[in-house]
Amino acid sequence: MPVGVGRRARSIEEFGANMGALAGLTQPEARHSIVPQPDDVYITSWAKSGTTLSQQMFHQLRMAHLTGAIDMDFTDISGVVPWEDTATMIDFDMHAPQKAAPRGFKSHREYERLPAGSRYVVTLRDPHETYVSMYRFFDGWHLEKGALSLEEFMPLWLGGGPGGCDYFTHLLSWYARRDEPDTLLVTYRWVVENKRRMIREMASFLGIDASNDLVEMVVDATDREFMHRHKDRFDDALVCAVMDRHLGIPANSDSTKVQASGSDAKVLPASIAQEIDDMWADWVAPVTGHANFASLKEEIDARFS
Repeated sequence: MPVGVGRRARSIEEFGANMGALAGLTQPEARHSIVPQPDDVYITSWAKSGTTLSQQMFHQLRMAHLTGAIDMDFTDISGVVPWEDTATMIDFDMHAPQKAAPRGFKSHREYERLPAGSRYVVTLRDPHETYVSMYRFFDGWHLEKGALSLEEFMPLWLGGGPGGCDYFTHLLSWYARRDEPDTLLVTYRWVVENKRRMIREMASFLGIDASNDLVEMVVDATDREFMHRHKDRFDDALVCAVMDRHLGIPANSDSTKVQASGSDAKVLPASIAQEIDDMWADWVAPVTGHANFASLKEEIDARFS
């Protein structure tokens, strides 16, 4: 018998009821938590900021280096670059061997809640774009299509996804580590526009000697059209199966994280854009000296010029 409201949520309250019901189904066990190792890598961008692209790039780099070929033999990218914050929900063994070294894990956390002494790959994205992208992702999967307007979605955006934090806490945490050798901090748009350079930067960060052939294999495997053709590998299939079984939300819902086209911040209502800008002015500008994301992006991107 389904728990929660037994279907997709039609309100913030129903979404909370569904997630609370899921959280109560399984008790945490030791195998649901990471036992850190020195070479671990965390793909830890904020929600809808390029995490899936970075997971794919990371996994294909290590597999192409190991085998000479890309690897699409997986059900869900978060099965090969696993996500600790959903491990209890889906009963995933975080201790299981991974396909290649180094070990990699997905996260949406800030630095202070990740194991120290690891390595971290972080892509930063304009907050307005993340808002639209997250809305598109939830609308028709966690939420009944059209049940919430863009104006009503703010509480879910602030949540930042399982195990995450709010956008601004995440950004400030990683901005503070921009000069640390254990952190590869880039912007999402720079990655998209400079794919080959990013692949080489990540390869160097991982200690992989990236030949031209290897780089081209990973370029092809991270192309939007390629990933969209294989979108069933990037649709949270492991989480979908649990939601189908326990919440009555069909596993064949359109939960893919790879859309045919990118999210356009221009559709954001003026009131929401202003609310985000006000939070930036209160929290980010005094710390970074950047009045908006475009200014911060210039600083981060210039490090790779």
